[in-house]
Amino acid sequence: MDRIRGEFVDIVEWTDDSRDTIVWRFPRYENEIKMGARLVVRESQTAVFVNEGRIADVFTPGTYVLETQNLPLLATLKGWKYGFHSPFKAEVYFVNTRLFTDMKWGTQNPVIVRDAEFGMVRLRAFGTFATRITDAAALLRELAGTDPRFRTEEVREYLRQLIVGRLANALATANVPVLDLAAHQDALGARLAAVLSDELAPVGVAVPTFIIENISLPPEVEAAVDTRTKMGVVGDLDRYTRFQTANAIGDAARNPGGAGEGIGLGMGMAVGQRLAAGLSPQAAPADAAGGPPPLPSQEQWYVAVNGRQQGPYDADALPGLVRSGELTRASLVWHAGMAAWTPAGQVRELAPLMSSGPPPLPPA
Repeated sequence: MDRIRGEFVDIVEWTDDSRDTIVWRFPRYENEIKMGARLVVRESQTAVFVNEGRIADVFTPGTYVLETQNLPLLATLKGWKYGFHSPFKAEVYFVNTRLFTDMKWGTQNPVIVRDAEFGMVRLRAFGTFATRITDAAALLRELAGTDPRFRTEEVREYLRQLIVGRLANALATANVPVLDLAAHQDALGARLAAVLSDELAPVGVAVPTFIIENISLPPEVEAAVDTRTKMGVVGDLDRYTRFQTANAIGDAARNPGGAGEGIGLGMGMAVGQRLAAGLSPQAAPADAAGGPPPLPSQEQWYVAVNGRQQGPYDADALPGLVRSGELTRASLVWHAGMAAWTPAGQVRELAPLMSSGPPPLPPA
């Protein structure tokens, strides 16, 4: 009687409480489906009927009365003469079509890409992605098979390997500098989601969301980038050195005695010498032959008048000297860079001034 009572089942349904089950096979006595039973397919589910080893029909969300002879359903009445053992077998598989968001991925081995600035770089990446079943029949044929409870863990490794294989190509063809990858992670994720969805379409799986959480460089490259960043933040290294020295002196002053006092004294002397050198005027070395000292960056002229050195004069003052007669063609002149005192008439720079004045007087 228990077997007979099990033959007459009213409702075929599935309520998922595992959160990780993709396919679940409805358990029935010898897989017999009865005429007049009700099939309840909830939202985010698809029911697939398999009759004699072949997919017979697919039911979308809704409630169905299994009584039409066009469906691959078997009535127990057909098997009365066999003692309630119907020779026709049917199976019902419920496929979960909700979004599975607990999928994670990561690169076990680094991906080598070529960067314009760093050359060949090894990159690691990790993140999450979401999957959804888009074709229940194709999933049963290609992945789940006859598994009575097909879970996400059974397909996770396959998806991870597929993602890592496509990630290398996506990074290599993105033409994005390594330092700018963080700004393009969303675009790369959308691109990979489309590529993975196209490749998984034959097995009835789609990847609507693909998130790249992080793309990391090797530790030694990250250290070099940090060093470059520090140099950019510091800016003027000379001013930074002075600031660090001043802090060291302050630390030594707060910890008198021992080695700190000697270090602070040495740093204080160094800073004092540096400040003194910056505040004291530059000593100008004299010319070996007793000539005038080196001039400032603006060119300065010296003129010999009655055997005495006059000047320095800048270029704007020379025309006035010519008009007053203090500077003539025969006057000896000198400026920085000349080997010796030279008559003004023989100096190329003063030729325009000399041509505008009168020629030298003839001797008495």
